[in-house]
Amino acid sequence: MPEISFVLPHWLYWSGLILFPLVTMVLFRRARTETPTEPLSLPLGYFLLIVGGFIGVHRLYLKSVWALAFIALFASLLVVNVEVRDARDNLSAAQNDIKLAEFKVQRAERAIKKGRRNAEQRMTEANEKLLTAQTALTTVEENSQQWNNTAQLIGGGMLLLLLVDALWMPKLIRQRNHAEQLQSDEGVHCPSVEAERKDRLEPFFINRAISRINGISGEFVAYWSVIAVFVYYYEVIARYVFNSPTNWAHESMFLMFGMQYLIAGGFVLREGAHVRVDVIYNKFSTRTKAVVDIFTSLFFFIFMFTLLVTGWTFFHDSYEVNEVSISEWGIHYWPIKLALSLGALLLLIQGIAQLIKDITVAINPDAATLNAKAKPEG
Repeated sequence: MPEISFVLPHWLYWSGLILFPLVTMVLFRRARTETPTEPLSLPLGYFLLIVGGFIGVHRLYLKSVWALAFIALFASLLVVNVEVRDARDNLSAAQNDIKLAEFKVQRAERAIKKGRRNAEQRMTEANEKLLTAQTALTTVEENSQQWNNTAQLIGGGMLLLLLVDALWMPKLIRQRNHAEQLQSDEGVHCPSVEAERKDRLEPFFINRAISRINGISGEFVAYWSVIAVFVYYYEVIARYVFNSPTNWAHESMFLMFGMQYLIAGGFVLREGAHVRVDVIYNKFSTRTKAVVDIFTSLFFFIFMFTLLVTGWTFFHDSYEVNEVSISEWGIHYWPIKLALSLGALLLLIQGIAQLIKDITVAINPDAATLNAKAKPEG
C-alpha cells in the first residue's frame, strides 16, 4: 500500500477546534425542531461510508450481511501489512548487507594493492559474501514485491466495493426504509440546551447569564471529543493500513483534551459534578450547607485567583517568546496556556453565582426550593 505523508497544518487544527463545535451546535439545535420522516438517512449513510466504509460500517447501518465481506477484506489487509512491514525490514537489512560486503571488497582491493599477506584470500571471501548478499537481496526484493502486490490487490478490491456502494447508496437506503417502520426516538439530550428555558427560573440576572455562559462553554468543548474520534481513526488507518504513523495525532489530542478539561470546569461546577467527599455534608440542613459552602468558598476563590493570575503569566510569557512544542509538529503553546486563564475565569464566575445562591439560601432557606428547580438537569 502507498504511504501517507500528511501532516495536520496548524491553521487547520485551530480552525477545526473553533468551527466544528459551532457548526455542530447549530445542526443539533436545528435537528431538535425537525421531525424525522424515515428511519435511515442518506447523508448519514454516505458519512458512514466515507469514515468507516473500509470495515463495512455503512453496511451495518443498512443491516446487510455484506458488512462481513468488508470486515474480512480489512482483516486480510491488516495481516498482509504485517508481512509488508517485515519484508520492508528484511529489504533494508539486505541492502545494508550489500553495502557492508562492498566495503569489505574495497578494503580487500586496497590490501592487494599494498601487497599485504592473505589479501587474495580476503578478496575471495569478500566476493563470496557480496555474491551471497546479492542473492539474498534478490530473494527479499521478490518477496517484498509479492506482498506489496497482494496488499494493493486487497486494497483495490475494497476500493471497488466502496465505489459500487457509493453509487448504489440511494437505492440501498430506499430499500431499507421501505423494509423498516419508523419508531419513536427520544433523541439525544444536551444539558446546556435543555437548561436554556430553565435558566429563566434563576432569581438573579447575573446567575442566569453565568449559567448560560458556562452551559454554552461546556457544550462547545464537549464536541471536541468527536474530533478525537476522527483523528484517532485517521491515525489507526494510517498506521496499520498504510504503514505511515503520524507525528501529530497524539500530541494534538492530548493538548485538546487538556484545554477541554480546563474550559469545562465552570460547566461541571454548575452541574455539581466535581468530585467531593460529602458523607458528613449531606447530613446538614439546607441553611447549614449554605453556610459551609460560603465558608469553604474562601479557599475556592483564593485558588481561582491564583490560577487566573499565574495562568495569564504563563500565557503572556509563551506568547512573547513564540513558544512551540519540541516535537516535529511544532504547535504553538500560547493558545493552550491561554486556556488556563479562561478556565479559571469560567470557574470563578460560576463560583460567584454559586456564592450568591448560598447567601440567598443562608438568609432564606426557602429559596433553596427555587434554586433546585432552576438547576440545569443533565
